[in-house]
Amino acid sequence: MEGAQHDGTPAFGLLGPPDRAVTFHDERDHAADLRLDRIVSAITRDQDDPEELEALYFRRTSDVETLRYRHEVFRDLDDAAVWDALVRFGASIREVRSHLFQARAMRVVRQRQGWTLDAAAIYCSAVRELATALGELRLGSRGLVGFRRYLSGYAASEEFERLDAETAACKAALAGISYCVDIDGGRVTVTRSGGEPDYSEEIESFFERFRQGAVRSYLVGYRVWPGMTHIGEQILDLVVRLYPEELGLLARWFSVHHEGFVDPGVHRFFRELQFYVSYRSLLDPLSAAGLQFCYPQVDVSSKEELAEDTFDLALADTLVSAGAKVVTNDYRLGPDERLFVVSGPNQGGKTTFARTFGQLHHLAALGVPVPGRRVRLFLCDRIFTHFSREEDLSRLAGKLESDLLEMQATLRSATPASVVVMNEVFSSTSLEDNRFLSTEVLRRLLELGCLGVCVTFVEELASLASPVVSMVSTVVPDDPARRTFKVVRAPANGLAYALALARKHRVTYAQILERIP
Repeated sequence: MEGAQHDGTPAFGLLGPPDRAVTFHDERDHAADLRLDRIVSAITRDQDDPEELEALYFRRTSDVETLRYRHEVFRDLDDAAVWDALVRFGASIREVRSHLFQARAMRVVRQRQGWTLDAAAIYCSAVRELATALGELRLGSRGLVGFRRYLSGYAASEEFERLDAETAACKAALAGISYCVDIDGGRVTVTRSGGEPDYSEEIESFFERFRQGAVRSYLVGYRVWPGMTHIGEQILDLVVRLYPEELGLLARWFSVHHEGFVDPGVHRFFRELQFYVSYRSLLDPLSAAGLQFCYPQVDVSSKEELAEDTFDLALADTLVSAGAKVVTNDYRLGPDERLFVVSGPNQGGKTTFARTFGQLHHLAALGVPVPGRRVRLFLCDRIFTHFSREEDLSRLAGKLESDLLEMQATLRSATPASVVVMNEVFSSTSLEDNRFLSTEVLRRLLELGCLGVCVTFVEELASLASPVVSMVSTVVPDDPARRTFKVVRAPANGLAYALALARKHRVTYAQILERIP
């Protein structure tokens, strides 16, 4: 039954057109280098089924129609009324799941029945409320419009109306149960309530006159587990004898509905909705801090790219949480440009720029809003990363050999549609060897025609060929020891940076001569 429409129309889907065959790629080799693992961890940390949700954030596609389909859903969620309705629904379904989880672990049958009944009541209320809300909201996405049609049919179906009516009748019957417990030493007597006064209100009212402002609470905290003790179980058995008809109704309700009253289509919608809600929840505090996100223009043919006011999403999440400023950057690739070579002083934002480039291509292939005011990207087939790491003593190969083997594997697997992100590879070699190896790798990538970033201290690489674009991390002009963390399109200027530092510390040739008598 899952996914079938109650009116006989094709199945709905939030993650893509239901009638479209799409190929997804689940590749995580680049996750740690680009800090995508941190981003996904922040998104899924407090969500239901985190492993299932995590998998969705690593399933990329190059199908433009699927990505536009997801953009439509995100745009609908920008409407506060739509967002509030769906968040309330999600909270209700999580409560239903929590109730059912607790019920399955309860050993007392009557209590298990009661918790399942409560879960069904919450579920029916959530379905009715969402069906009403969606019917009144203006939706633009095919995904939510399709689910609205599905939910409207389900809410009006005989199956749901019977569940709703029987659940309400059972709840009403149980609400009429009222009993008294008389404890006399070791003897416990349970009787029907005969209209005895509620002394708790009288006692609270009496002692209210002695209240003197806020006081320390002496309430004792009990365990969270809602299970029943053996004494409570025996009291419940006595209550069953007093109200056999009401408790019998509960038992009959449970025998019919305990196998699973949650509609498969509604459950599927809840799971797919978490993809959107969890990502939006990560973005909201960053947007409140002034950072911008946009829906990227994506293309599978043109490799011209543009990103304005973009940033490293993982770093931004950390900085905003600490109340620190996030520096944004711009970049562009012309029709015949393919590779960025990023140089400049250490700790100046070069690696962050490389990570940002890789993150943008991964996020764009998920169909989510990406960091930046305006972004245009090529949809790549794979992302390869090579970041400088500490030597792994458990491996028989040395660091240089490991770098060469990994790079060889990349060059064999990459296609003209791939993206390659390199961060100071071959750093264990001499300058001459680094220059030679890096030049050979970049030439191979240029021949292949793929897009990429190369962070390096070998500035000659920035002028290797016309498809190579030189990017430089900048410093404060009057104080070259201070980084701006801005990476700009400019010729490599390591010599100028060294000269500026020499002037700052008064160690240029002329300044040294001035100090010699």
